[in-house]
Amino acid sequence: MALYRTGTCRLTTDGGGRGLRQCLVLLYQPCHLSTSQKPQGVLPLITSKVKHLNAKYERFLERKFPKFYILYSTFMKGARMLWIDGKEVTRIRRRMKSQGIQYHQLPYGDMEKLRQFRRDLIKATPVIIISAPPFANYLVFVLMYLFPRQLLIRHFWTPKQQEEFLEIYHNKRKDVYEDVLDGLLQSLPSVTERTLQDQIRYLVTQVQQGIHPKVANIEQVRTAFSGPPFCMSNLDVYQMRSLSRIMFLTPHLPAFFLQRRLRSHIFEIHHLDHALLQCGVQELADEEVKRACYIRGLNSAHLSIEDCRKWLRCWLQLSETLKGKGSRPF
Repeated sequence: MALYRTGTCRLTTDGGGRGLRQCLVLLYQPCHLSTSQKPQGVLPLITSKVKHLNAKYERFLERKFPKFYILYSTFMKGARMLWIDGKEVTRIRRRMKSQGIQYHQLPYGDMEKLRQFRRDLIKATPVIIISAPPFANYLVFVLMYLFPRQLLIRHFWTPKQQEEFLEIYHNKRKDVYEDVLDGLLQSLPSVTERTLQDQIRYLVTQVQQGIHPKVANIEQVRTAFSGPPFCMSNLDVYQMRSLSRIMFLTPHLPAFFLQRRLRSHIFEIHHLDHALLQCGVQELADEEVKRACYIRGLNSAHLSIEDCRKWLRCWLQLSETLKGKGSRPF
């Protein structure tokens, strides 16, 4: 039952009617301590206060320190995105465990999410450890300013940095392509079949001239990569390091670990290809298509989305053809 304020009402002789009405209003005014209203919890009050103070702090930074505010907002946005990805990955892993699903049985989107999150987490772990103590995130801002490409993952890059850094990474990858092609030519005399030698030499010449080889021509030389001299177990350390750089893997490892990581990465891409064939390239968003091309070696930044889709379909056609013929190029 609601409580009401009580008290004595003193009527004045002048304007008595009006004074009476004012007294009644006072008597029947609801009290803020009414039992019909539930008391607000402490945690929501604290959360609301923190959000309010944080909003004021962000407005202060944006007004007084606009350059630092860009770093701050990028960091906070990246942290939220990383947290959301972590929750999504947890959901996927729980579903895999409850339904008994293996990695290669996942749909393309979930498979790619797990692959990318693992790579992001490995790179972001040092920054996460540094930013854990109180106020240590300001040190992260310094690192973001000085070494954003080397220390931070894509979540903590500005849109301009993403475009710039992906271009830098691709140029580093492109510089290694020539080493891989030279290695192919140097090992070519070990191929016993003359016709196969000529076909490989023709493909290398096409690539060096900037001509995109046809899928049918690549299929013709598949047998050379199923055994010596080009199968994974026959590659030397220098060749494996070159391939690791192309695939954005750490090349500074012993030969055994290099070979193991290369095999694991190639299997991942092969499983992704199979899942993508099932869902269809047309089902991917434009950003997903460009990212799929990029991880397979194509710099999609300067290509139209239709060209990217066309290239990706050619890649998947070759991948499925090799699988269908039982090829084991690794």
